[in-house]
Amino acid sequence: MEKIVFWYILLLLPAIVLGECTCDSEDEERNKSEALKYKMAALASILVASAIGVCIPVLGKVIPALSPERNFFFIIKAFAAGVILSTGFIHVLPDAFESLTSPCLKENPWGNFPFCGFVAMVSAMATLMVDTYATSYYNKKNLKNGVVTTEGGDEERVIHTHSHAHAHGSTTMMADSNSELLRYRVIAQVLELGIIVHSVIIGIALGASESPKTIKPLVAALTFHQFFEGMGLGGCIAQAKLKSRAIAIMALFFSLTTPVGIAVGLAITNVYDENSPTALIVEGIFNSASAGILIYMALVDFLAADFMHPRMQGNGKLQLGANVSLLLGAGLMSMLAKWA
Repeated sequence: MEKIVFWYILLLLPAIVLGECTCDSEDEERNKSEALKYKMAALASILVASAIGVCIPVLGKVIPALSPERNFFFIIKAFAAGVILSTGFIHVLPDAFESLTSPCLKENPWGNFPFCGFVAMVSAMATLMVDTYATSYYNKKNLKNGVVTTEGGDEERVIHTHSHAHAHGSTTMMADSNSELLRYRVIAQVLELGIIVHSVIIGIALGASESPKTIKPLVAALTFHQFFEGMGLGGCIAQAKLKSRAIAIMALFFSLTTPVGIAVGLAITNVYDENSPTALIVEGIFNSASAGILIYMALVDFLAADFMHPRMQGNGKLQLGANVSLLLGAGLMSMLAKWA
């Protein structure tokens, strides 16, 4: 699903943001050659940071401390949840609000209705529906076929038996484990979808800019931004216990989204107009939708699920560590808003 949306955005967004400027651009120092150097640096650093960030939690099989079965993994996920929550509230939502309330847009309807909050709300509810129905669908499908997924990603067919209580209990536990894995897989895919939408947009905006003054602070900010977001996504992928091929594909897609967006922005630099009404509307709506997805995922699928987990509830030190980690992740990501 995220692959289709990714290519749809790449094909659609550059085409619909081209057009004549209907609002005066801000005066800024433009230096195409110097800006190109910063763009190349941003492309390389963001690619490396994204790859490292998404791979760290996935290395649980190699580094025991990072295994989803360890308490330390809850600390990492709490930090990632803070990062993703801050990304939605502090970075993406304000950008969407700025785009959809721009003076370059007509007062009616854009100035008469809070489209930013409305789209974010609708996308959050849509994420809930997709989350619920997808999980329900796969649970019913696997239950009907009598298939459960093991930790290694292999599928085994359940032998239904009622002759021994122990066998029946074992089957029930396997079904519960399978349901949990399906849940984590849905979460990982929905989260990656939300991140992809945002990452492509910021990549195109960066690649299309010709102002070194604008690009320079974004290089460091977006590098850390993608690194922390990668940790959040990598944590979900690790819990989903996917096959190696699926993990590689999801990690590759995340790592390439912003660099590919930058490349697209570079290709359309001469004709891209960031102040055109069409560009502002499209960016604002996509960012609003992305913010809704990220906020929902952080609050529901990360924080609510983990903080109410029996292991967390029965361990005071783990609760303290997770709370500190959450505040640290949200705080660090919020500080990046000063430079982003």
